[in-house]
Amino acid sequence: MPPFPRRSGLILHPTSLPGPYGIGDVGVEAYRFVDFLVAAGQTWWQTLPLNPTGFADSPYQGLSAFAGNPMLISPDRLLAAGHLTVDDLADRPVCSDERVDFGVVIAWKSALLDRAFERFRAFSAADRASFVQFCQAQAAWLNDVALFMALKQEYGMRAWTEWPAPLAARDPDALAQARNELADAIEAQKYRQWVFFTQWNDLRRYANRRGVRIIGDMPIFVALDSADVWAHPHLFHLDDHLRPTCVSGVPPDYFSETGQLWGHPLYRWDVMAADGYRWWIDRFRAAFAVADAVRIDHFRGFYNYWEIPAGASTAIDGRWVDGPRDALFTAVTSALGDVAIIAEDLGDFTPESRAGLDTLMAQFGFPGMRILQFAFNRREGDRFFPHNYPRACVVYTGTHDNDTLVGWFTSSSTNAERRDALRYLCGTADDIAWAFIRTAWMSVADTALTTVQDLLGLGSEARMNLPGTLGTHNWTWRIPANALDHQIAGRLRDLTEIYQRLP
Repeated sequence: MPPFPRRSGLILHPTSLPGPYGIGDVGVEAYRFVDFLVAAGQTWWQTLPLNPTGFADSPYQGLSAFAGNPMLISPDRLLAAGHLTVDDLADRPVCSDERVDFGVVIAWKSALLDRAFERFRAFSAADRASFVQFCQAQAAWLNDVALFMALKQEYGMRAWTEWPAPLAARDPDALAQARNELADAIEAQKYRQWVFFTQWNDLRRYANRRGVRIIGDMPIFVALDSADVWAHPHLFHLDDHLRPTCVSGVPPDYFSETGQLWGHPLYRWDVMAADGYRWWIDRFRAAFAVADAVRIDHFRGFYNYWEIPAGASTAIDGRWVDGPRDALFTAVTSALGDVAIIAEDLGDFTPESRAGLDTLMAQFGFPGMRILQFAFNRREGDRFFPHNYPRACVVYTGTHDNDTLVGWFTSSSTNAERRDALRYLCGTADDIAWAFIRTAWMSVADTALTTVQDLLGLGSEARMNLPGTLGTHNWTWRIPANALDHQIAGRLRDLTEIYQRLP
């Protein structure tokens, strides 16, 4: 079977699942969501990145490209494993069912995981062999990540660039001393990773057995304050003081007169090429260990990327630089075989760069993305209209960065856009989200995806992220308990059957 047969699915990050602990996790509600997907005839569950979050709790500013987010660990499953007691859960904070309060949740859950670790060490000899085996198998990244996180705790969660100079520069004597003094904290971090991957892989196996496959999400860049940059500074454009010399972003366009200054340190592709792109091969291997397919955010950066001088106040004064292009993916596929990658290929392009990126994607069989909501913004061009789709693409009604369909239709769109949408979709204003879903499902695109927010017809209050902004309106939305009922599953399954997307 090809990696992307004619199928469909839903986008929902695990933090958005309901549950009693202030944040969604990979416990019982995640299994119920898989059951809903099965009942609705869906094949794909797409998440956002599963990495531990850093700045502003964004999953796209992770503390590690390899580690899992301990905040997604299920306390109930720790209780069932004997690593917690009922009394350990008695002090859980009273949290909103509608929003994740990351400050409260992280503090409480971190303390809870520390208690679970102590109980594991004292009473769970039977699990010890599994833990040791995990630590040995994942040592290539786990040792650095565990030390990195233990040091962050030791220094009040400050960025590694603010640690004492010998530790920031990874002086061997300083690292040896830290490993000795922080041995318990390091092992506690390894425990969190073992639990996360044990619980996640159990959930993924359950989903796969039921015919549901996971689409993971990989940001192309990594944050400066990450274990990746700290452990491998030679792979990034840093000066002798470990400060970036150039950073990521995108040039000015009709969304922003000054462009977007993202600020990630940029890769030294020449250094990566010299060792056969080993870091990237390891990163893709890790990604496909937890997902069946991977969407790469800002895939365009592998073709060419906007390089901005470090210290610039805007993204205006940058330049286009060639990425590794086919050399990277030749190395990846030589090491891992054919990989199921979805290329996020959105943005402004010159005809030359658009053609070059399309050629790169076609060479390796990576489908691109079409955002149906963009079809009615005349500035985006005709490629987002379904009658212009190729089969080898993934159509999204919208993504985590879009307003919800109801929010867009009622407040974000122009009169002309609303008129054109109703005419094209043959829909009505009071059922606009399902008109979008039906149109995406009937399109020729091999894969069709929508968000749970749009499936429920929710407004802008349910938007997952507003790019370029900070605040509790981003990344915090949670699905109401029992919102995904049999009626919604039946309606979606009916569309999926009509348009021949059922497995």
